[in-house]
Parts: sequence; C-alpha cells; structure tokens
Amino acid sequence: MKDSNFLKENNARHIWHPMGHPGELKRNTPKIIVGASDVSIEDIDGHKAIDAVGGLWCVNVGYSCDPIKNAITKQLDKLPYYSSFAGTSNDAAIELSYELNQWFEPEGMARAFFTSGGSDSVESALRLARQYHKVRGDFGRTKFFSLKKGYHGTHFGGASVNGNQRFRTAYEPLLAGCHHMPSPYTFRNPFNETNPEKLAQLCLQATEDEIIFQDPSTIAAFIMEPILGAGGVIVPHESFMPGIRALCDKYGILLISDEVITGFGRTGDWSGARHWNVKPDMMTCAKAITSAYYPFGATMIGEKVTDVFESDETGAASIGHGYTYSAHPVGAAAAVACLKETKRLKVNENAKIRGTQIFDAVVKLKEKYDIIGDVRGGHGLMTALEFVSDKASKTPLDNDSMAKIQKTAYEHGAFVRVGGHNIMMSPPLIVTEDHVNTIISALEAGIKSV
Repeated sequence: MKDSNFLKENNARHIWHPMGHPGELKRNTPKIIVGASDVSIEDIDGHKAIDAVGGLWCVNVGYSCDPIKNAITKQLDKLPYYSSFAGTSNDAAIELSYELNQWFEPEGMARAFFTSGGSDSVESALRLARQYHKVRGDFGRTKFFSLKKGYHGTHFGGASVNGNQRFRTAYEPLLAGCHHMPSPYTFRNPFNETNPEKLAQLCLQATEDEIIFQDPSTIAAFIMEPILGAGGVIVPHESFMPGIRALCDKYGILLISDEVITGFGRTGDWSGARHWNVKPDMMTCAKAITSAYYPFGATMIGEKVTDVFESDETGAASIGHGYTYSAHPVGAAAAVACLKETKRLKVNENAKIRGTQIFDAVVKLKEKYDIIGDVRGGHGLMTALEFVSDKASKTPLDNDSMAKIQKTAYEHGAFVRVGGHNIMMSPPLIVTEDHVNTIISALEAGIKSV
C-alpha cells in the first residue's frame, strides 16, 4: 500500500466518486478511511469515529464479524467464481436460496433471483414484473408507479422510478410510463396535512385516482420502500402500505417492496413489509444480506409470480436477464454466514431498543434548537433530522451550515450523513447504549457550531 503522503496527494485526482461533483471533490477532498472495527471507522490521520451511517445503511453486524470474513476466505480457496447462467450452479448459492426461502416465508416469498446489489435487484424486479404480465397474456401492463421522495437505485429502471429529482434530471429522458405518487411526508406535502393517518388516506386517494386515470390495465407494478430511506427517513402511517397493497390487489398490479435498506432487521423486524403486516409480490434485497462485506443482492419472488412463471409451457417465462456475478459463490457464502450471525445476534431486537433511544434523543434536540424543523424515525435504527433556517417558512438550511454540522460531529466522535438539508443516521444494528450517547453528543456539538 502506498504511504499516506501519496494517498493524500492523489485523493480524488483519478477517481470520480458517486453522488458528488468531481471538481468540488478535487477542491475539498473526501475523508480517506483506512480502517474499521466494531462500529467505528478510522481515517488516514488516525481519527476514529462511530459510524452513525453504517457504511451506507448496510454494515448491520459491524466491521469485526469474523464468521463472514472466514466464510469469504474459505470460499475463495474452494471456488472463487463460476457462472450461474442456466447450465450451472454452485453449492453456496443453493444453500443461500434455501435460507432466504425460510427467512421470508412469512412474506410469502418462494424463490430468489441473485444479483450484484440493490440497483440490480430493483432492475430485476421491474423486468420480471413486466414479464409476469406478458406470460399471462396481459401485454398492456408496462407502466410503473412509485412514490415521490422514494429511492430505488441508479440503473435506468431504478432512476426512472426514483422520486427525487437529484437522481433524475441530469439523465433524462428516462424510462417512459413511470408515475410518481405523493409521499406520506407530514412535514412537506401538497395537502398541507400534518396528521399522519389523514395524510396516508389522502395519498392513497390520489394514487387510486391516478391508477384510474392511467387505466389499470396498463400498470405492471407499484414499487415502494416500506420506510423511505434516502429521501429523508419518511415513516408512513401504519395504514399506508396495507392501503397500497389493497389498491394493487383491486387493480391487478404487482407490489414490489424495496427492502434494500429495510431488510434484515433495520426496522426492528426482519423486513419492512413484515413491519407493516404486508405480503408483497416481490422484494428487493442487498446491503445487509452480507453486511456489505461483499457486493451481493437478491430479488425475492412471491408465490403468485412463481406459479405463473413455473407453470408456463410456451417458453414465454424464459428469463432473458441476469448478471455475470449473479449467485456469485463468494457473495453467497458471505450471505449465508451473515444471515446466521444476524439471527444469532438478534439485531432486530437491538434495533428496536437503540432506535427508540436515538429517536427520543433527537426529539429532545428539536425542542432545544430552532434550526431543527422536523425529526423522523422511531421504527428501528433509521433516524433523520430536517434542518431549516426559519421554522415558519420551513426554509431549508444552507449547504455550508449542513457541512459544518457534519464536520463538527465527526470531530466529536460520530460520522453522520448529510442528504440535502437532512442529517440521517443508520448505524450498525449492534450499537450499544453508550455508542448512541456518543452519537447524540457529537451531533449536538455539530448543531451548536452553526
């Protein structure tokens, strides 16, 4: 490895980083993270901080999980790669498919289609949704519905159903036939409604109105996050996702639950759909499936969809889609080990407890500081604070102030994520009470700095 002087000198010179301006990152270079253990990261200058971002909503079992590391090493020695295209498979992927079938049996998931990550999983779900209708002879169902503020990855399909203009406008025109419904976002919504239950019903009414306008026979699927993550931890009322499920059933539309963030315990339940007592038709998974130790994902397919594909005798159900790294044996082995540790550690139970602790603490911060316009969370380890320069007008806080909050919090021992004028926290699901206290203390130091 090159020395620190070389690394600092070449930082952002030869890399274009995701989700950042190349010129700005050359002027203000990224933090160089060189180590991590337990729930903390260490930069090139030796500064350590609790990772309140959890990598990117993904390092659920922390950075020191030896069973996953050992599984990766063992699999590399045994079989570092082989294709899973129609003619071949591998033992690790077969074992993982069985484990996932057991894991998501309450959601009605029956099969797994393996991918390289979350964007791949979303792309696969969208494609399979269209194909499902075609196999049934329903060729007109090609459109997709999703939520404003929702995030579904960066492929053209995912970007098209994304509900945040930041990830769309530079790349338009995107996929035709994608329609975005109002989100149950109590702080900012077109209905000026702050009651979560009333807002959920208004959003459902607007969705049904648009379904009818578009003609239900043209709509393939509705994709949604059970709790919207990158959009600012938008937690819907408990009636919302069941209401979407009911609309999908009423009009013959598939429901895709995007579990890339919410899967495997982050909400306090093993899936976001289970958190709201909903059975989707498909689920997209990634991130915590290997605790991000290896790039891997899965599109889980429900019984209704499975039956249509597997009973087809015309050839229409032949899947002409997949990835070089689908069912990668090293990723599958990592996932098998990760799921065992995830269950053993009961991280979902800890997520409930520590999530409540964080949420209660940020509610108190909101009472103390006028620049906090809204706080959201309380359902596992997903928490956000929305900052404003004026509470009455809800004017977003400026970017420089947001950056200063993040920088100061890092200096005081916690790395938090900035998304627009939101601070979001999604630490590893193994955080302790003391870890949370440190995160909140560092965050408050950041707030005081502006």
